[in-house]
Amino acid sequence: MDVQNTLLWTFTTKCPVPDDISNMLIEGEKALHAYKTIRDVAVFTNKRLIVRDAQGLTGKKIEVYSLPYSSIVMYSTENAGKIFDVNAEVELWTMAGHIKVNLNKGVDIREFDKIIANAIL
Repeated sequence: MDVQNTLLWTFTTKCPVPDDISNMLIEGEKALHAYKTIRDVAVFTNKRLIVRDAQGLTGKKIEVYSLPYSSIVMYSTENAGKIFDVNAEVELWTMAGHIKVNLNKGVDIREFDKIIANAIL
């Protein structure tokens, strides 16, 4: 994905923190929450957001995005509507660009809101 454009992910459900992400954490860093996408995983730590993006047909090529919370300059959350709008949305404006996250019904938008607020405020 080109960082100059909007990055877009859809988080479907909470999940355990994968071992390969746990092995990336630095001293004093703790994984707090993890969410699945279709083939990827997003992990919120006490220091940053890490997204593991599997690429290609086999998914063996992996790109890892690491977003320090200090680079987030603004965020917004929007809950899902009742009938036609099935996804809640989170938008992050960062020093590197714009990130949009869709949250399926299995992800509580207000819990997600607290995760981001606790991380950056």
